Amino acid sequence: MRTGSIRQGGGALEDIVSLTPVGEPRHKITVATLREKKLHHQPITCLTAYDYASARLVDEASADMVLVGDTLAMTILGHPDTLSVTVDEMLHHTRAARRGVKHALLVGDMPYGSYHASPDDAVRNAVRFMKEGGAEVVKMEGGEKRADLIRRLIDAEIPMAGHIGLTPQSVNVMGGYKVQGKSLAAIEQLMRDAVALDRAGVAFLVLEGIPREVAAMITAEVSTPTIGIGAGPDCDGQVLVFHDILNLTFAPSAKFVRRYGDAAALITDAVHAFREDVVSHQYPADRESYHLSKETQQALETVLERKRGMRR
Repeated sequence: MRTGSIRQGGGALEDIVSLTPVGEPRHKITVATLREKKLHHQPITCLTAYDYASARLVDEASADMVLVGDTLAMTILGHPDTLSVTVDEMLHHTRAARRGVKHALLVGDMPYGSYHASPDDAVRNAVRFMKEGGAEVVKMEGGEKRADLIRRLIDAEIPMAGHIGLTPQSVNVMGGYKVQGKSLAAIEQLMRDAVALDRAGVAFLVLEGIPREVAAMITAEVSTPTIGIGAGPDCDGQVLVFHDILNLTFAPSAKFVRRYGDAAALITDAVHAFREDVVSHQYPADRESYHLSKETQQALETVLERKRGMRR
């Protein structure tokens, strides 16, 4: 910890500790790294992150990818779904995450409406994620019907990721957040979606909310890595929402969510303890206060004594 800083107790993360394990230096994760991992059957790890602190912690904990997902509409902004988040809001958070990520592959999520109006709009917005947000891959929802658009974006030197199955931006069309690919016709469509995006050249393919058996078929069929969320253990990698694994969401969890910590309880207990210390005059203590030097204090007492004498 730095000395001589006013913010010794609440300074920037880099002033306190680095969580990167001592040992061999980590290599930068790239799109090529993901394909190598699939080829060698090495699982790929991904978590969402929406700000500098969480992105840095996820990165230093050695996750392969950091996804600035449009789920920030719910986890950060308090909306009921992902539909209302804007490109500018997504870019704001992508820039913040960029500052915290050194080794992981940073992925930006294109929000609803950013690629639906026209291909030109899609290219323009995707370029913003690269130039302004610092994203290294841009993710777009939709399957076979998005293949031509994704191919155009890749031709514009924008690495793209696909997302099929339960696509949250289509929640109103789907009639809610429901598992997809449960009938033979639906399975066939998912396979067509996956193959079309694979042939278009996506960097990886998110499979959300589909039966394990279908995800396994897709993973075996396509050459691009598959990243599952609610798609079973047979995908090439897994992604979860940062706030979900830490109990920082305020809605019932999906079946596939596993909690790895209880940050909500930790934060609540800390806030209660702070409030109690303030109310009971136990915070701040003398050791947490700044003091005048003896010379300045004596000089101040002399000035104050003169003022008191003039009032008499």
